[in-house]
Amino acid sequence: MLEGVYAEKILSYPKIREYPVHPQETSGITMGSQEIYRYSLRDSDYPVLTIIDKISDTEGDIIPAGHYELALSDEHDFLILMQTKKPIAIIPVFKVEYDKNTDKHSKKYDKIKQKQEQKREETNRKRAQIGMPPDEEKVHMEASIEYIKEGNYFLIKYERGAVRAWGAIKSL
Repeated sequence: MLEGVYAEKILSYPKIREYPVHPQETSGITMGSQEIYRYSLRDSDYPVLTIIDKISDTEGDIIPAGHYELALSDEHDFLILMQTKKPIAIIPVFKVEYDKNTDKHSKKYDKIKQKQEQKREETNRKRAQIGMPPDEEKVHMEASIEYIKEGNYFLIKYERGAVRAWGAIKSL
């Protein structure tokens, strides 16, 4: 008991650890050059939908619980539920919205975008020298699922960039 209190007091003293315990760069290996960074998988191009409970439809088909990628078809009439790039379900879309504010740019916004692009090009040159993949612009992506009790269906919301879509899965 006394030993635990003593160790806790010593480690919580403000001057005990002024410097990090481990060095920021290990001996001769620069950050970002290890295989975990160089050969890692890229981020998905689609938002991730997490299904907590299994979903069964009137035909007896089951979508098990898990993490899925949600993609919108080119014609914007179906949502495609995928797991490891393999389609699991096709969900009809009943509403699609496009954000019209993304087309209009001000001069100030264009200057900020140009500066960001120049910084990204400089960073990508440095990343290429050590064999890392290039840094790409991030796109806002979001997917969610909600059970609607009144209609006995699951509402699926999809958002990627300037496009929003809503689909539904009828449940038992």
